[in-house]
Amino acid sequence: MKAVISVIGRDKVGIIARISNICADNNVNINDITQKVLHDTFTMIMWVELKGSEKDFATIAKELEEAGAEMGLIVHVMHEDVFDSMHRI
Repeated sequence: MKAVISVIGRDKVGIIARISNICADNNVNINDITQKVLHDTFTMIMWVELKGSEKDFATIAKELEEAGAEMGLIVHVMHEDVFDSMHRI
């Protein structure tokens, strides 16, 4: 199963490291990543593959969202099926 992880908030050291470490700890493969800093605002989108993880989608999403909150960031994890449905005409 694939998912999209989006991150937004004030730029600071360690954002990519923290989010990618949670992915690595859960055996979640990062297929693609893009990030940009606009003024002081950090934005990142990651396409990830969760099929290797022993944890379910909701548990991983909660871990990522909680880590984001600790860093003052908004982290949203969206299942691939939801993403595809939102962008289907």
